[in-house]
Amino acid sequence: MPLLGRLRGRLEAERPFAGRTIGICLHIEPKTAVMCGVLRAGGAEVVLTGSPGTTQDDVVVALRESGMTVYGRRADGAQEHAANIRGVLSHQPDVLLDNGASLVEALLEGSGVSRVLGGTEETTTGANLLREKMCGRIPFPIIVINDSPLKLIMENEHGVGPTVVSAFQNVTNLQVPAKRFAVLGFGSVGRGIARCLKAQHGRVAVVEPDPIRALEAVLDGFAVVGLERALRENEVLITATGRANAIGAEHLGMLQDGAILVNTGHYSWEIDLQTLRASARSVEALSDAVEAFTMADGRVVYLLTRGEMLNLAGGGGNPVETMDLGLALQVLSLRLIALRTPGLEPGPQPVPAEINREVAREMVDVLSRS
Repeated sequence: MPLLGRLRGRLEAERPFAGRTIGICLHIEPKTAVMCGVLRAGGAEVVLTGSPGTTQDDVVVALRESGMTVYGRRADGAQEHAANIRGVLSHQPDVLLDNGASLVEALLEGSGVSRVLGGTEETTTGANLLREKMCGRIPFPIIVINDSPLKLIMENEHGVGPTVVSAFQNVTNLQVPAKRFAVLGFGSVGRGIARCLKAQHGRVAVVEPDPIRALEAVLDGFAVVGLERALRENEVLITATGRANAIGAEHLGMLQDGAILVNTGHYSWEIDLQTLRASARSVEALSDAVEAFTMADGRVVYLLTRGEMLNLAGGGGNPVETMDLGLALQVLSLRLIALRTPGLEPGPQPVPAEINREVAREMVDVLSRS
């Protein structure tokens, strides 16, 4: 991870995080561990937790052995995750690195807001929550990493798409050309998934209510269809919306026998799993990553990785190069927060242009040399 390697040397000299505690909610895997080491080199005390279903337990052990405080394990569910978030906040962090707005939401419900200088948010899902559910309630700046055009291009389009498709193949042992796919959402993540499936000769339809994104999908050669038609006609349904109940209770009866449900959004609630589990006549775990739900009418519906993000819960996550770029954006944005940089307003806001340009130049240099 050469970008993070260069930043480590710079931060060791600057020590911008000296005396600061950084509270982190982010998928715990090796690439995250590298970033945490860079923050420590910059003087930070690091306290972190992961997300349900994606934590790599061996990385947790390694981080703890290096002196960091880590809450959580791979088997944690929603209740344990909430407790882990409270654990991170109990250390009274000065700066937050959030994923899905979990830390900020818990902070607003409790106390300690006045201590926080600001933070970052990694995801589309979290950005939606900050701008809608928590609008006007956040008294400190939050830099939304997912707003960066660099992350949208390199990570979401060129990183998530291939890893979702490879994880699908690894988990199911199915061929892409043998199935009909519907991708729900044609933002940068859905776009990357749809294009990667198409490149492997998959038959792909797109569900996208935004007319501008729908036009882009049509121009890319995809059939844009309504949700009900997509559910009835396609075998594999992939959610990439950042919204709750993209496949809701009212849609479960429309799924064909043998349908496979996949989520790639940050939270598993893009699929109404509570209703799916409650309405099934029986549930059988076919493997660690595949569950079979036999419905009251005899149809069988399959769910991958408990509805958690497929490429992380069922694979190795995004490629190293894409995460090197995304985590470099994180480190530089956190540095601005820790230094109380003027011009940052309360609430969610995009990555500053100067950071985008700096990271883009660095990545062009790295890729041109490889």
